[in-house]
Amino acid sequence: MIDETVTFEPGANRTRDLRRAFGRFGTGVTVVTIQTPDGPMGMTANSFSSISLDPPLVLWSPGKASRRHDAFTRTDAFCIHILGHDQLPTAMHFAENGGAFGGFDWTLDAQGAPVLQGCLAVFHCTMHAVHPAGDHSLVLGLVRQFTLADTTRTGLIFEQGRYGIADAAPQ
Repeated sequence: MIDETVTFEPGANRTRDLRRAFGRFGTGVTVVTIQTPDGPMGMTANSFSSISLDPPLVLWSPGKASRRHDAFTRTDAFCIHILGHDQLPTAMHFAENGGAFGGFDWTLDAQGAPVLQGCLAVFHCTMHAVHPAGDHSLVLGLVRQFTLADTTRTGLIFEQGRYGIADAAPQ
């Protein structure tokens, strides 16, 4: 079987193709949480990346069209939660409803950000910088503390518009 390869230039008429091409890169799934004057807020994001060990920096990118964008780019502190393969309901919930924390086991960290329990890792961050980037913002967080679960669970991934798990065990 031979796959057909087609080359495009980005443009208004190729947005769907560009999105499909971006979607070929499988990513981990996170939930980012903040505390607002109205209570805790969460957002599912697959745009997470580690940036630097010294200083310890992470990045994620909320879409500007999101109703939650401004709250997340104006906060002083946030937590990024790496989800396990068994936490698909959590990912789906915070993709749709950012303000409903009922039914989730959570606490507040030292900076006042909500911390969801049972995640593979949690990065407790303070805001380092926000940069405009097209239809998204680049949010850089300075990691103040992190939690690493002692578990053999695999992470939840997102690829080609679908959630899943990696087939191979870690080497």
